[in-house]
Amino acid sequence: MSTAIPAAPQKTPVRAALASWVGSALEYYDFFIYGTAAALVFNKIFFPNAAPGVDILLSMATFGVGYVARPIGAFFMGHWGDKFGRKNVLIGTVLLMGISTFLVGCLPTYGQIGVWAPILLVTLRLLQGFSASGEQSGGTSMSLEHSPENRRGYFTSFTLSGTQFGQVIAAAAFIPVSALPGDQLLTWGWRVPFWLSALVVFAGLIIRARLSETPVFKEEAASHEVAQAPLKVLFRHHWRAVIRVALCALVSTVSTIYGVYALAFATTTVHLDKGVMLWVGVTTNLLSLLTIPAWALLADRIGRKPVFILGTLGSGAAMFLYMPAIASGNWAAIFGVAILMSGVLYMAQNGIFPAFYSEMFPTKVRLSGMAIGTQVGFALAGFAPTITAAIAGPGVNGWVPVAWYTLISSVIAAAAALTAKETAHKTLAQIDAEAEASAAGHAKAAVA
Repeated sequence: MSTAIPAAPQKTPVRAALASWVGSALEYYDFFIYGTAAALVFNKIFFPNAAPGVDILLSMATFGVGYVARPIGAFFMGHWGDKFGRKNVLIGTVLLMGISTFLVGCLPTYGQIGVWAPILLVTLRLLQGFSASGEQSGGTSMSLEHSPENRRGYFTSFTLSGTQFGQVIAAAAFIPVSALPGDQLLTWGWRVPFWLSALVVFAGLIIRARLSETPVFKEEAASHEVAQAPLKVLFRHHWRAVIRVALCALVSTVSTIYGVYALAFATTTVHLDKGVMLWVGVTTNLLSLLTIPAWALLADRIGRKPVFILGTLGSGAAMFLYMPAIASGNWAAIFGVAILMSGVLYMAQNGIFPAFYSEMFPTKVRLSGMAIGTQVGFALAGFAPTITAAIAGPGVNGWVPVAWYTLISSVIAAAAALTAKETAHKTLAQIDAEAEASAAGHAKAAVA
């Protein structure tokens, strides 16, 4: 009697990419409406007694606090995803993010409960960061492991396209709100975008509950090869890749300076119109929906490293054009440079880092390795608006230290990328085999 051979798990790249796109858009809508509110209103309602300038610094700090929780959350989410599956992480992240964001919109202000208001704000921001720690790495692992071998860059790029669309709808939600009279904006208007997170929880849970686990994880589980202690394996054998990813992720300083510090600089120092500045972000993020997959397709053909390094150095250097454009108040220059820096150059690395980073790790520690590495780097970048607010000079010409800080971060990221192996034209099985061989070689060297 012949024994039937079980069919290999089927890949569903389009479904996985779509689910990652929609989930990331919903999740990062929540995350980025906080950044917009921090730049526009939180200084007035949570830190009203602080001196001018200090109120902005404190508001920027609450934005950065969310990034503190991300490395901590990455340890938990990474372990969970590599041991119990990618799908579990994706359901948990959208639930936690939606609830914590909705509650931000329900908070009383400093004028109502005093110092407890900013304390509660920081607590909920920490929960946001904890949730975000597993979102991109979980979505990326899901998309990567469902993708055709020669199009992994393209299909994983949809995770980041979703992130950018989340920023679009976050900014768009604040455009009508920012046009409200001051008293209405500071009492109930700013709360509306946060309350809409109730829809995020409902939609996100429906979408992700219908996902199937990835084929390679199913195969590892069936053959009992899933690591029982993924973090132990990760830091024993793949710690170099974790450090490399963390340093590469410093390029996200460009994004946090662009999306938070530059917005505050434009509206509070140069006194540009809030609504028009929000449209700058909407425009560049809409363009990114085209440039991200285009760069990803190019990276599938010529390799991850050249595309990543071009985007990293180009966007970092372009900050020397963007900040003086804001200082000049010239809207044509502001839109033009923003499109070049954020809509085109930054998306070269942003679109391909999901594949680039995750391919540095074998399947058994992929989610934890990418989660921890990226979140450490993102945490450092998350405090960039706070640091640059402290080192910036006075007045409209005080932007120079900010631009230098951004460029130096980008140079460090590009240098780290140079040390990585090119993986664009290797299969996941080859990546796994090479990673295991490298780990075995390091283990023998350590014994010797």
